[in-house]
Amino acid sequence: MHMASFQPFDMERMMSKWENVVAYNLSESGVHPITVRELVDDPAVIEKLLTTELNYPQANGTVELRERVAALYPGATPDNVLVTVGCAEANFITLQTLLAPGDEMVMMLPNYMQIWGIAHNYGIRLKSFHLKEERGWAPDLDQLNDAVSKRTKLIAVCNPNNPTGYILTETEMDAIVAAAARVGAWLLADEVYGGAERLTDTQTPSFWGRYDRVLATNSLSKAYGLPGLRIGWVVGPTDTVDEIWARHEYTTISATMLSNRLAAIALSPQVRPRLIRRTRDYIRRGFPILEGWLEGHEGTFSLIPPKAAAIAFARYHLDVNSTELVERLIREKSVLIVPGDHFGLDHYLRISFGLPPDTLRAGLDRVHELIVELQRR
Repeated sequence: MHMASFQPFDMERMMSKWENVVAYNLSESGVHPITVRELVDDPAVIEKLLTTELNYPQANGTVELRERVAALYPGATPDNVLVTVGCAEANFITLQTLLAPGDEMVMMLPNYMQIWGIAHNYGIRLKSFHLKEERGWAPDLDQLNDAVSKRTKLIAVCNPNNPTGYILTETEMDAIVAAAARVGAWLLADEVYGGAERLTDTQTPSFWGRYDRVLATNSLSKAYGLPGLRIGWVVGPTDTVDEIWARHEYTTISATMLSNRLAAIALSPQVRPRLIRRTRDYIRRGFPILEGWLEGHEGTFSLIPPKAAAIAFARYHLDVNSTELVERLIREKSVLIVPGDHFGLDHYLRISFGLPPDTLRAGLDRVHELIVELQRR
C-alpha cells in the first residue's frame, strides 16, 4: 500500500532538535517549569511517593486524579475523564475516534498545528475560519458559519489561543457552539492555556457543559508549569470517552504511575491555586520585559498583546522569511524562537516570555544583535 506524503509536525520537529541544545530557549509556550521539590514540599506526601509501587496505574487514569480533573468541570464525573500522555495524545486519539478519512472538519486558525497535521495525514477534509489580526485576533464568525456545512463532523478550537493569546468572549463561544449545534458537529476545545491569564485572575471558562457534543482537552504543561509530567486529559460524554479510551490502549496504554500521583498532587485544592498563581506571576513579570524590548525596536515589530499564555505572536517588518530568521538565530546566536511559518503566517515570530527575567533579557539581547545585523544590510 502506498503511503501518502507524510506531513511532519514542523514546529515540534524544530523544537525537538534544538530546545535542549541552544543557550536560550524562547520557544516554549508554557512558563519556566517547576521542580519536584517545589511541587511536593510536605514530608508525609514525599514519604507516600517513595513507597509508590511502579506498577501500571488504572489505564484511564487513577480514580484520585480523574476525580480532581472532574472537579474542574461543573457536572463532570470521573467517568467523563480519560487521562492521556499529554494533551497531544488526547487530541490525537479523540480525532481518531470521531473522524474517518474523507470526513470534514472545520478548524480555527492560527492554532497549535497538531490537529491540522493529523487531518492532512489521515485524509480528513479541512476547512478553516480565522482569527483576524485587524480585529485584535477576534474570530471571523461569518467565515465560521460559511465554512460549517451539513457534512461538518467536528469543529476544532483552541481557547485561550496558541499562538495569539486571544481569549474568546462569551458571545463568541456561544456563536461557535451554535455553529456546531446547527449541524450536530462535535466541538473539540483545546483549553491548555486556561489558568494562564495575564490580565485577570478569572479562569477562562471551558466549552464543557455548553453543548452535549463537547470534548475538552487539557494538560498540566502550560498553566501548571509541569510539561515533563506528560499528563493530559479529555473530558466528554461517558460513552464517547470510553471509545477514546479504547484507542488509548493502542497508543500508550497509560501514563506513568508517578505522573498520575504527582498530577493528583498538582490538582489538589491545596496545591493547584499555588501553581496557577506561580504561572500568572511569570507571565505578568515577563510580559513587560518583552513588550519594552519590542517597543525598543521602533517600527520593527507590531504586537496585539496576548490576553493569556506565556507567548507573544509579534509581526515583524524585515525583509526575511521567518524560518530563515529563526535558523540564523539558532546557528549564529544559539537562541530558539518559533517562526510564523509554523502557523502558516510568515513575518511573525512566536516568542516566549514566561521565563526568569535574567534569562529572558539575555535571550532577547541575542535576538537584538541579529536584528541589528539584518537592518544594517
